[in-house]
Amino acid sequence: MDEVEGIWQGLAERYPVLKGCREDIMEAYHEMRESFARGGKLLICGNGGSSADAQHIVGELMKELGLHRAVPEEFAAACRRLYPGQGLEEKLQGALPAIAIGVNPAFSSAYANDVAPEMAYAQEVLGYGRPGDVLLGLSTSGNSGNVINAVKTARAAGLRCIGLGGLGGGMLRELCDVYVALPESETYLVQELTLPVYHAWCRMLEWAFWGGKA
Repeated sequence: MDEVEGIWQGLAERYPVLKGCREDIMEAYHEMRESFARGGKLLICGNGGSSADAQHIVGELMKELGLHRAVPEEFAAACRRLYPGQGLEEKLQGALPAIAIGVNPAFSSAYANDVAPEMAYAQEVLGYGRPGDVLLGLSTSGNSGNVINAVKTARAAGLRCIGLGGLGGGMLRELCDVYVALPESETYLVQELTLPVYHAWCRMLEWAFWGGKA
């Protein structure tokens, strides 16, 4: 069995309620994988617990999760040439570039005070995002104003948009290229299903770029 398929099968066995989300979960994975393969990055935003989830995802993508991630040999060679004997290249790990939006309080408070609180995420998307990147919006209701504005901005800037949230989906579902509708509506129940989905994505992505490599 393909390793990525095996990761999905394991997720479905542990959380049978997610079986109906298979098509959208896998489509979202492919969107992220293709973006990373082209040199793109992933921007992630949410509020409250979803903001914590955004930071959690960054942590899983920017360092080793379960596989060894050797840095590119060209970079390793440059480290050895510039800093011989220091082992810099041995202390670094391959990374998938991911940025959590809304975690810089100095910027967020300044933008909220000077312009509009509900546009701070959108401003970060405009600053960081480039065509071919992906924005992942997390919202249990699908109607978080700052997340919605971030998605609108991302679409205008040429990013692909993925939504992960509750069953209804709200405005987020209508705006995203892919929306994963978790089969719950209560906030805490949606959040309980959010983590296993993005853990599966992170494992799939790690395997796609480092699987089978020594």
